Amino acid sequence: MRFKAIQVAQSRTIPQINTDVTDIPSLFGINTFGKEAMKEYLSKDVYESVNKTIKAGKTIQRDIAQKVADGMKRWALDKGAISFTHWFQPLTGLTAEKHDSFYEVWEGKAIEKFSANSLSQQEPDASSLPSGGLRNTFEARGYTAWDPSSPAFIMEKASGKTLCIPTIFVSYHGEALDYKAPLLKTMALLSNAATAVCNYFDNTVKHVGASLGIEQEYFLIDRALYDARPDLVLTGRTVLGQSPAKGQQLEDHYFGAIPSRVFNFMYDLELESMKLGIPLRTRHNEVAPGQYECAPMFEEINLAVDHNQLLMDLMEEVGRKHGFKVLLHEKPFAGINGSGKHNNWSLITDKGNNLLSPGNDPLSNLQFLTFFINIIKAFDYSAPLLRASIASAANDHRLGANEAPPAIMSVFIGSTLTKVLNDFEAGKKSKTENDNKKINIHNLPDILVDNTDRNRTSPFAFTGNKFEFRAVGSSENCGRPMIALNAAVANQLIAFKKDVDALIAKKKKTEDAIKEVLKSYLKTSKKVLFEGNGYSDEWAAEAKKRGLENIKNTIGSLEIYLSKMADDIFVKNGIFTKEELHARYEIKLEDYIKKIQIEGRILEEMVYTLVIPAAIEYQKKLADSCNSSVNAGISKKNMKQTLDFLEEIWSLTEMLKKEVDIMVEHRKKANVLTDTTKKAKAYCNNVKPCFDIIRKCSDKLERYIDNDIWKVLKYRELLFVK
Repeated sequence: MRFKAIQVAQSRTIPQINTDVTDIPSLFGINTFGKEAMKEYLSKDVYESVNKTIKAGKTIQRDIAQKVADGMKRWALDKGAISFTHWFQPLTGLTAEKHDSFYEVWEGKAIEKFSANSLSQQEPDASSLPSGGLRNTFEARGYTAWDPSSPAFIMEKASGKTLCIPTIFVSYHGEALDYKAPLLKTMALLSNAATAVCNYFDNTVKHVGASLGIEQEYFLIDRALYDARPDLVLTGRTVLGQSPAKGQQLEDHYFGAIPSRVFNFMYDLELESMKLGIPLRTRHNEVAPGQYECAPMFEEINLAVDHNQLLMDLMEEVGRKHGFKVLLHEKPFAGINGSGKHNNWSLITDKGNNLLSPGNDPLSNLQFLTFFINIIKAFDYSAPLLRASIASAANDHRLGANEAPPAIMSVFIGSTLTKVLNDFEAGKKSKTENDNKKINIHNLPDILVDNTDRNRTSPFAFTGNKFEFRAVGSSENCGRPMIALNAAVANQLIAFKKDVDALIAKKKKTEDAIKEVLKSYLKTSKKVLFEGNGYSDEWAAEAKKRGLENIKNTIGSLEIYLSKMADDIFVKNGIFTKEELHARYEIKLEDYIKKIQIEGRILEEMVYTLVIPAAIEYQKKLADSCNSSVNAGISKKNMKQTLDFLEEIWSLTEMLKKEVDIMVEHRKKANVLTDTTKKAKAYCNNVKPCFDIIRKCSDKLERYIDNDIWKVLKYRELLFVK
């Protein structure tokens, strides 16, 4: 199968796509029920009513909803859709949908029907999706409810088109069973808290929204090669595989020329994304061979998360068309870069002002300093919660390796803003040193220097006018880390306003009160600021001295969900109930257990059915060679070399079987545990460590065994056969 897969991959032809598209702007959003479609299919008063209701964050009245449903149905049918679905984001991390037809039979005829009820609410099964104990198996009722702030869209497949309506997903009793519902809650909380602080500087600000730009990293391999690797099919990563002689050490892939076949995939993906209103802007080769990145323009955070989830679905569809498999796992290949999803986050007022824009003189920009320092303070306090928000079995493989940030949560702000904060704390009035700094090279335009450099090793870096949460994993639903970040910052801004108002009540001037509180925050939060190499052993030692945690695995990080900190940030602010919070803890533990369990099972299967048979076959070949040598009168010295090699192969094979048996025994012991936490710890501490030992034996056999006998596709084939 290995050689057949390679043959198929090498014989691929590049599929033809429409490269004659000249009017790209006309494509944007043509498959979304956005403003242009609403203007065409809704009356003016209904359109204005919907817009006002969305801006105010209120519920759309049922009579208006019916008129929207009528217009949306006409638009979808005109587009060729024959069914509709509520598109939601359950706690699997993926998207979900249950399709219904637009047509019903009445008196022997098919009639079109799409009511306000169909638009506003549906009832998928809530017992078969993760609930963390909130629902029993026999309690099946759950509800999806329309989110009008995210436009409905048409998903095109080869066999037809479906109207997809973005929704939240809740249980019969109203508990959130998705990422969208709590994200919307944090957006409202953050807007109210940030607006109240903004009003110290401009009392005409009525709303503050979070904007988000998500950089998506991924790998592309030929689908035939993917299908020939059972571990990739079942886990998304390779549990075995010897590193190739050439990986990424020559640094020749990053930003290199995009291969033609990959370029066609990217171009096709961009066209399909444009139709769905996803504003993809960037494409390039990433560091590892076979790794790439795409990134959109900034959007309102709810829409950005929806679009990223939709983009991941779309990548799979377009990839299949081009004979590719898109790998979104954080670490599909050992020994080379993993994939992340950099979340670039900022705060924007209803007047379009970026609250994280330092301006030409950040030291005198008190509004910027207010939000900048409060975010640092929020990160300092809630760092364990933010660490938990990006924790997963897959991300454990990536954090701290190659380009991924370490598990130690720190903030990078750059030398310029470090000086600004030091001067602010000391009460100095000096301006920043690199205002209008340029790099001058003869005959070239001036190169303007930013206020901050970039730090790839920082989990949370300030990059000019936004913070970049770099630690998020490539397969993650960004709703999870953004819920934590929004809530943490909102909680801090609420505390800040309370502290400032207390000083104002004591007759302090507003500006003096703000400065006094900010300086006190700086003194207590400096420990989280770090400008150096996050990979270094020195930083790990320094972080420990500062009291910063270095939780390297998912199990340890998730415990923060059961803490007072989680209650203060989530429960007291109405984002989650205690029951919902505990449910998410249970869900992530169960997810971890199941993923490690699946990896262990496929590792066992591949060793017994592919690796050991190849080793035995090679041993037989060596033994036959020895017999032939005896008959041919070959020297004893040459015979001994062959026998020694045969013994080493035999020894490795025995060791491999022994280690697999040990892993299986640990797995059996873990599986009888009924307490989820104890079971997860057993998988983390006992089962998972066996993987590396087994892999080491298998990879050594791969190096030794005849290439024609080895049955598992090799890294050099997976990464370099295009």
